Amino acid sequence: MTSVSQARARDLLRRELTDILRREVQDPRAALASIADLTLSADRAHARVRLSVLGDDQERQAAIRAVCRAAGFIRGRLGRRLRLRRTPELHFELYRGAEHAERIDQILSEL
Repeated sequence: MTSVSQARARDLLRRELTDILRREVQDPRAALASIADLTLSADRAHARVRLSVLGDDQERQAAIRAVCRAAGFIRGRLGRRLRLRRTPELHFELYRGAEHAERIDQILSEL
């Protein structure tokens, strides 16, 4: 069970990361990504950020690469904005939940 402060920190991170991706990362491919899920480790040292990207597989991979390349910049901006004791290390990955749901719907409709 997550504590209230843990949930609050996670929500704040999500809000700030969204803003940084939209407004401060110069690569336009990064702006195609939206945060689908964010999990924060118990010690708040690591944040796993699952990104949802519209487009074909090639566009998704390009957007994830762009965000991963900008991870140091994003973490620095996050540290300046939040003034946390420790800015979490960011781990970005592609969220495929929508694809899986689509595939399940397709399979069910074929039954």
